[in-house]
Amino acid sequence: MVCESWKERLDTYLDGELPQEEMGALDAHVRTCPSCSVDVLSRVQLKRAIHLAGKRFTPSAEFRNRIQRGIASKPRRTVLHGWMLAAAAAVVLVVGTLTSNYLGNRSGRDQVFSEIADLHVATLASSSPVDVISTDRHTVKPWFQGRIPFAFNLPELQNSEFSLLGGRMTYLEQTPGAHLIYNVGKHHISVFVFQERSLPARLSDNSDKQEKLSFNMETWSQGGLRYFVIGDASVADIDKLAKLFKGTS
Repeated sequence: MVCESWKERLDTYLDGELPQEEMGALDAHVRTCPSCSVDVLSRVQLKRAIHLAGKRFTPSAEFRNRIQRGIASKPRRTVLHGWMLAAAAAVVLVVGTLTSNYLGNRSGRDQVFSEIADLHVATLASSSPVDVISTDRHTVKPWFQGRIPFAFNLPELQNSEFSLLGGRMTYLEQTPGAHLIYNVGKHHISVFVFQERSLPARLSDNSDKQEKLSFNMETWSQGGLRYFVIGDASVADIDKLAKLFKGTS
């Protein structure tokens, strides 16, 4: 079967670890093959389920007490030696806290970007990528009223190379948001909009682009909302669509 050779590489494809040429070829195949599209969607859902399951473990009180008793049972040292150890521990604690905060924030940002990429792939692999199908922004925008807890504007696309396919509701870490899909040439671009204060991680503008993503992406904050523009289109096209949205307020 032709698809068997593709399916053997789907996990590597979702991890963004295929060479660029193979990524493009497999992406084009997934969009036209119902079997592989369903397979991609199920793998994305499994990936997210495993990710959420990994957050459920918390240390028990017994485990915490055992660690504390182990620390308290250390033999006594001389005053000078003890002071030196305390000073060294303080330095390690400060450095460790700063490093932990930095890595924690970075990990949180990477997690958000990874989930945005998963949502983009899963939606395009779906047989019904949008809930409201329309090229008219005046039809798509009102559809979200009452479905998400915020309002946003859609750009005028006249005299541009972009076209609106439609939109759907989406969720990021249980935070409701809007997902718009645009076409440019043969490429699909997703635009996600969420309330900034509801997101699980602190993000900053363009400095947070992820090199490991297999898509180009731009993100920014505007009017209390966080925007993500992501797709396999060129960096220039992603930037153009982002600028159209930035000019809506």
